[in-house]
Amino acid sequence: MRRKDDILWKGILEDVFDDFLCFLNPDASDIFDFDKGFEFLDKELEQVFPPEKDEYSPKVIDKLVKVFTKSGNEEWILVHIEVQGQYQKDFGSRMFTYFYRILDKYQKPIVAYAIFTEANTKERPDHFTLDFMGTSLRYTFNTYKIASQSDGELMASDNPFALVVLTVKAALAGKNIKDTDEKDELLFALKLKLAKLLLTRQIAKEKIRVLMNFLKYYVRFENPDINTKFEQEVKNLTERSTTMGIEELLLDRAEKQGIQKGIEKGIQKGKQEGKREEAITIARELKKEGLTSEFIAKTTKLSVEEIEKL
Repeated sequence: MRRKDDILWKGILEDVFDDFLCFLNPDASDIFDFDKGFEFLDKELEQVFPPEKDEYSPKVIDKLVKVFTKSGNEEWILVHIEVQGQYQKDFGSRMFTYFYRILDKYQKPIVAYAIFTEANTKERPDHFTLDFMGTSLRYTFNTYKIASQSDGELMASDNPFALVVLTVKAALAGKNIKDTDEKDELLFALKLKLAKLLLTRQIAKEKIRVLMNFLKYYVRFENPDINTKFEQEVKNLTERSTTMGIEELLLDRAEKQGIQKGIEKGIQKGKQEGKREEAITIARELKKEGLTSEFIAKTTKLSVEEIEKL
């Protein structure tokens, strides 16, 4: 399921990027000019660091973003984000490699973030060093360990990105539970709790949609019937709290935001490279989630007939 998580992370980082900056930088609104928006430099990043052929390569969630500051001039910085689900010993070296290649190409200031999504709470290095015969180097970057964060502080936060972190923590909660029924029961309770929290927050409608989509697809049940139960509970909550129906809340947003954006990019790239198998793989995953053949066809660009045969 790693590829699916990759797609979800790519989508959510773009959809709530302003909240991400404010979440990790309390004074972000004084530094960045949000009115000028952001530019996601995916193509430029590929030129600096071409994607690995190995689909399990850790270099798949990098985001390179042009962000304008309030310096008075047309200055801008590059924010490099690395989401790491499984720590590797060369991580610091790879972060530095990104840094010097981006600096060499753009000659712009760089802010780097490493978000660790692994289940353990072990602290990871925030630097890379070299030292040999009087020549030394120390490269330091920002780190954020999701598993180490306080649930209470996250739930008390009014920043929408806190709900992203809580969603990832909820998914991690079932990692070590072998009994599938017990695991689903725990995940259902956590997932429903987050859905209730999300629907009670004063958040823009579009952000509620993308956050609900992230929650729906990131926290997955072993028993597909639990999905139906969860959607019914969310429907009940939605009907009580807003006039927005569940179809509008989930389907419309899935077509316009989050997973749709990430999947379409992934499928388009996959087809350009002749990787039709990738579209089929994603179609199978979406079919397991109970989505209609018509929606999957629109998402993956496969035909309804092909999907129904899967």
